[in-house]
Amino acid sequence: MAVTGGTSGLGLALVRQLAEQGASVAFVARTTANVERIADETGAHGIVGDIGNKEDIYPIALQVTASLGGLDVLINNASSLGPVPLALLADTECEELEKALAVNLVGAFRLTKALFGALAASAREGRGALVINISSDAAVNAYPGWGAYGTSKAALAHLTAIWDGEAKADGIRLLALDPGDMDTPLHALAVPDADPATLKRPEVAAAEIVEKMLNALPVRATILAGTHI
Repeated sequence: MAVTGGTSGLGLALVRQLAEQGASVAFVARTTANVERIADETGAHGIVGDIGNKEDIYPIALQVTASLGGLDVLINNASSLGPVPLALLADTECEELEKALAVNLVGAFRLTKALFGALAASAREGRGALVINISSDAAVNAYPGWGAYGTSKAALAHLTAIWDGEAKADGIRLLALDPGDMDTPLHALAVPDADPATLKRPEVAAAEIVEKMLNALPVRATILAGTHI
């Protein structure tokens, strides 16, 4: 499987849990030192790249398929808040909105498109194929200050629903999942005065997502022993 944003927060929890359960995992993040550290810690395949940069997408996709020999599951987890501190839309720079869209929406679209053939091949071979796009309640609820992030996540959720219908003929499922408010670096950037005790642990959210992932695949009993996830 492949996980974007795999060196912190939910992405890191997913990489750790899946690697511990025997899955072959590739993960993507922007900072070389962090990628190398998590790769050494988990045994997962680390890939340095920026999901928000168009020029990085095909090199990332090629490294994913080369390192795993195929692909069953893609988790588009990497996210950008847009402006930090959070800002009202009238105070949001156009470039800050563009950044949130580039990572949360367009980046997820580009990487899924680049890996679509590998996912379709996995489905044809009977292992199933699944894309999980990490969403948020900000995609549904209009929270003041969360305009850039919420807009990008709302668009991602709708894109996911449309693509899920279109990809059925190829045997590929697409799901948008909201993990809830978590104690992550991203949440700390957005709400620095939040009490961590009131937030879900990333490890708990990761376990919930893994369970949903396994339920969505046709070979639940053996999927974690496979070579492509």
